[in-house]
Formats: sequence, structure tokens, C-alpha cells
Amino acid sequence: MKYPYIIIDDEHESVLETQSAFDSFSNYFLLGTADNYDDAVNLVLEHNPKLIVLEIDPVNKESRLSLALINELHRYVKNMPKIIILTKGKELAYEALKNEVFDYLLKPINIHELRKTIMKFERNVEQTPTTICIKSYGDYRFVDTDDIVYLQADNNSTDLYINNGDTITAFKTLKHFENTLPPQFVRIHNSYIINMSYVSRIHLGNNVVYIKNSKIQLPFSKSYKKNVDLIISLIANSEGKEL
Repeated sequence: MKYPYIIIDDEHESVLETQSAFDSFSNYFLLGTADNYDDAVNLVLEHNPKLIVLEIDPVNKESRLSLALINELHRYVKNMPKIIILTKGKELAYEALKNEVFDYLLKPINIHELRKTIMKFERNVEQTPTTICIKSYGDYRFVDTDDIVYLQADNNSTDLYINNGDTITAFKTLKHFENTLPPQFVRIHNSYIINMSYVSRIHLGNNVVYIKNSKIQLPFSKSYKKNVDLIISLIANSEGKEL
């Protein structure tokens, strides 16, 4: 499984060091970075990462990076990302833990300590159920997320297309599923979320994503082009270098 993360830190060199440390773990990919409070909130709301690396004792106090950022995110985010505090001293550790952060690491990153944090994070994620319950017209369906090929918005409901050919209607918005499904589900259009595992081809000229073992073609919109580029990058890195 691939895990998207972001770095929130006002010190450029520190950001590069953090990214370099995470690059040692191939199933983690950086969605973006922010160096101040406002940009950080916008970045999280835009990309919905699974993991945040946050500096809470910034060099530039005008960046307003602090534990207050966590409280702000709680106002908008239903399923909070796991937050790793990364800072130079232990002075704020107690306050951080009171805010229920996932872990607290010291700069510069010790790769062995980061490995322990990552193993703990992945164990926590693996304990999250992969089966979801969908109520449709009084019928309760239990669906393994790995079996969902793609989702399509239909006003205030969503149609889930399953790999056995079934279609299930859920009375939830596409935004609800965007916020709750695992990282391999990526929004490519106002009307579509796709499971990356079922992507066979992407045609940038025609703005089309092709589904494996079928004739299905899903459009992607320019507003979600970054997500499509992310799919290309992730699949290319996992399958091998682009030829």
C-alpha cells in the first residue's frame, strides 16, 4: 500500500532532510510541503494526506506553526491524518502528546527512530477494516475495498462499481468516499474516484483513464490533473521505470 504524506516546516533544509529520510521507504510519497499556518491548512484540506510531519517550534515565528494547527484541522477534517511532530527539542513533547499526536521525533531525523515510527503507523493502518458496510434501499452490503473498481457520483448518491460486475448505490456523496477510502482511491473528476489497482492505461491527450480487462474509459478533468500525474508516478515507481 502507498501512503501519502505532507511536510509542514518553515526551514527549507529541514524539509529536504525529512523528505530524504522518507525516501528510504518506497511506499511513502510526498504530496507537498507548506511553510506557514494558512498554506498548511489549505494543503491538508486539498490533498487529504494519511500522514503529516509537523514542526511546532518554527524558526520564523510569523509562520505561526504550532499545535494550534491541529485544533484548526479538527474543525474541518472528519478522519484526521496521523501527525508526527518533528522538532529540535523535547520541551514541547508533553503538550504534543496531550494533543494526541501519533509520535514525536527529534531533528535531525534518526533513520532508525523513523523506521520504528513507520512500522507503528503501518501496523495501525493495517488494523483498520478493509470491509465497508453500504446501506442501499434497506439492503446492507459488505464490500471489500479491494473489490471496488471505481465510484461515480449521482447527485447526492454514489454508484460503486465492483469487479464482479455488480453496481451498488450508496446514499453518500462522492466527497464522503474520498475522505474515507484507503489511499489507492484517487479522485480524477468531479464525478469519479478510481482504484489505482485497476488502472491499465492513461491517455493524457484524450484525458481518459482505462480500466483493466474492460472497455471502460473514465474521463479526468484538468482540475484533478495533479492526481492523475500522481497515479502515473506511483504506478511507474511500483511497476518499474518508464520505458
